[in-house]
Amino acid sequence: MRVLIVDDHPLIREALANVLAELGRQVDVLQAESLKGALAQLDTHPDTTLILLDLMLPDAEGIDVLSRVRQAHPSVPVVVVSGIDSRSTVRAAIDGGAMGFISKRSPSSVLVNALRLVLAGEVYIPPEVLRAETRPMTGAPRPRAGARRSGEDLGLTPRQMDVLALLVQGKPNKVICRKLGLAEGTIKTHTAAIFRALNVSNRTQAVFAVSRLGIQLPFASAPGAPGEAAQRQAQA
Repeated sequence: MRVLIVDDHPLIREALANVLAELGRQVDVLQAESLKGALAQLDTHPDTTLILLDLMLPDAEGIDVLSRVRQAHPSVPVVVVSGIDSRSTVRAAIDGGAMGFISKRSPSSVLVNALRLVLAGEVYIPPEVLRAETRPMTGAPRPRAGARRSGEDLGLTPRQMDVLALLVQGKPNKVICRKLGLAEGTIKTHTAAIFRALNVSNRTQAVFAVSRLGIQLPFASAPGAPGEAAQRQAQA
């Protein structure tokens, strides 16, 4: 597993590298202190598993940092790790395709657990933001206390769960088509079914719903790693 840490503060990069070492996985850590350096690392290592991205870099700031990374390398999942953690910033990051948002103000235990969640193919959103953004919706599925929901619980097929997993990782339709070997029209049909099942109208709302409901997604080994979807490509 290869993780790129992008932050202009050496101490932050070192702290995040130490957290990655606590995850019980063999991790090859790459580092960059600028957007230019990050893009160069990704060009050199296109098989990068995950990017931990600060939003304030010497050569770019704010959501523009995320947008430029996502535009250049849309297949690599991104988690924003930022000291700017307002609700609007978190939502903008999710809107921009981030798979999660971790505040730099979080204690180390929260950081470790958040990264474990993300590396299991799920979404991490700060609980206070999640509570504020998600409201009970008529007809929306309701989680049982402590329960993990599956695609079967939601009435979704295994292939639709594969599409949902890639949507949550911020993958655009063209990348999802390529990864699953499906036509774009088929992806749009699956996406519409997913939105109906979650009672949402866009990808950002779907990401919040996945986090709120504790939905277990495919790709349990790590974002970008071979998982159930790869095993089912021939069955599409």
